Formats: sequence, structure tokens, C-alpha cells
Amino acid sequence: VQLVESGGGLVQAGGSLRLSCAASGSIFSNNPMGWYRQAPGKGRELVARINNGGSTNYADSVKGRFTISRDNAKNTVYLQMDSLKPEDTAVYYCTLNAAKTYWGKGTLVTVSS
Repeated sequence: VQLVESGGGLVQAGGSLRLSCAASGSIFSNNPMGWYRQAPGKGRELVARINNGGSTNYADSVKGRFTISRDNAKNTVYLQMDSLKPEDTAVYYCTLNAAKTYWGKGTLVTVSS
């Protein structure tokens, strides 16, 4: 399984970005997917997760601002990020939970104040 993230970049506070994660392989639709992030000097934290039935959960810090979704036909999971804050600056990683957890290489999101 390979996961490839895209959509990161530089945005001003209050702006929006949409991250995408394309997965190879045939197990995508049967497994939960997630987005994690790691800010400079901090540990990796869960941002959002979506299971194969579409149920979602979010970190308290992003509730009401971020939306995770998936398109099983395209083997892709998305993270819509609105009302971005400088503290959202991090490398964002896509994950797929199967017999093991697969990780993408990450995409950098930088939010300027």
C-alpha cells in the first residue's frame, strides 16, 4: 500500500486548504483512514479519522474547522481545512489502518499570521 499526500502549502490565517491522499492497492474501501500532524518540535497527533462506513471523529482543536471525507471509488481521502490558524502549521500525514498502519510521507502546511 502506498499513500501519497498533496495539497499542502502556505496560507494566511483565516484561509483554507484541501489536502488529498491517494492510496494504491485494493484495501482502501475496507479500512479506516486518518490524518495526523506533527508541528515543529512537537509529537505527532491525530487530527481526524474516518472509518469505512463514513463515521468521523476529530481532535478538539480542529472541530468545526476541519472536515475529513473519503471517495472510495477514487481511493482518496480528503481533509478540508477552513479558518486556519498559525498553530495549524505542521506536516500532515495520511494513514490507513489495516493489519498494520500505513503512513504517507507527509505534506507541509504553513499558516502565516
